[in-house]
Amino acid sequence: MPDHVEDFLSSGEPPVYFGFGSMRSTEGASRVCVEAARALGVRAIISQGWGNLRPIDTGSDCLAVDDLSHEKLFPRVSAIVHHGGAGTTTAAAGAGKPQVIVPHLYDQFFWAHRAQVLGIGASAPARPDLTTDASTAALREVTAWDVTSQALTLASRLELPGALIAADQLVREFS
Repeated sequence: MPDHVEDFLSSGEPPVYFGFGSMRSTEGASRVCVEAARALGVRAIISQGWGNLRPIDTGSDCLAVDDLSHEKLFPRVSAIVHHGGAGTTTAAAGAGKPQVIVPHLYDQFFWAHRAQVLGIGASAPARPDLTTDASTAALREVTAWDVTSQALTLASRLELPGALIAADQLVREFS
């Protein structure tokens, strides 16, 4: 983890992570992310991603980062707001963190629904319809004790990394 990220993580309560990965349709999303975090009085780590998300001002409560290992970062945040890609959804679940999924396209709507059904997250409006109020409400929902607790419970039941487990099974099966 880069020093500036370590410093930020160590300087207060765990922040909320915001990142939309390879999604490019993120116009206005930076403002929504920062304003939602501030409405709840929490700090934010904003992953720039392909949409080039950035803090909207020089406030010390937000940090923009380049690509970081989800496996290393996610256990150190309080909640994860993301696009709903299968990899990010799995990394958030494995870290035992509640998640807000802002679907953009394809299977992301499925993962948003699954997180909600499993009680480990909330589905926010699709990216074009996302507002600060909707983001704030979804974050408030997932940071409630019942969702946070369910995310931890599910994480304790997951066997990660799945690809390594599957490869090991295949090697044993065909050896």
